[in-house]
Amino acid sequence: MIEGAADAIAALKQRGDKVVFLTNKSISTRMDYVQKLRKLGIEVELDEVINSNFITAKFLKDALESGEAALVIGEKPLLDELQEEGITLTQDAGQAKFVVLGWDREFSYEKINLAFQAWLNKARIIATNPDRTCPVLGGQIPDCGAMIGALEGVTGERIESITGKPSKWMAEYVVSQVLKLDPADCYMVGDRLETDIRMGIENGLQSVLVLTGVTNKEMLTKSSYQPSYVLDSIKEIVNL
Repeated sequence: MIEGAADAIAALKQRGDKVVFLTNKSISTRMDYVQKLRKLGIEVELDEVINSNFITAKFLKDALESGEAALVIGEKPLLDELQEEGITLTQDAGQAKFVVLGWDREFSYEKINLAFQAWLNKARIIATNPDRTCPVLGGQIPDCGAMIGALEGVTGERIESITGKPSKWMAEYVVSQVLKLDPADCYMVGDRLETDIRMGIENGLQSVLVLTGVTNKEMLTKSSYQPSYVLDSIKEIVNL
């Protein structure tokens, strides 16, 4: 827990602000995050947590016709949450209408070949998130960006869409369906310039960079994504 975070979030809610937690991490379910946040002392309900798996399911519901299926490269939480939302899955490259790339810590040549064969059969390629790395205790490890890079390397084409941050699908769903506010009245808070801050800027939200994650002041000065506000810590959010 970042010092002061729980108190800051509690203060926002007590004064009537709506709070939603967004994550691109496809290897954990929404309920995993509810349980984690509660253990940290943050009161949260399931509908206040939105992950890239959930947004991917919403995207596929709109894009897939009846009887069509998606081939998923990813871990069990992604597969489970897509199935919970009624998405039909397949491991048949010839039947897949979409290939979904998620973070997969057991990514292999067999999996990239399966995705490639689906692409050769005209499957559309999407990914849960573009994050190159995921911060962990002691440093960072490769994230879904590695899976995207591998497939783009073999196809020679950029994938069609990202469904999680910084996508318009995630921004529009959270703003219109969950918060039910005008974009200008919403504050996107995060530590990544290329996902969190970019999503705020491109979708008309106020953007708030916190310097407790992967971004430092030197990185900020070199970035084309400039936030509305910069905070040393989330605990200062109550002062905006």
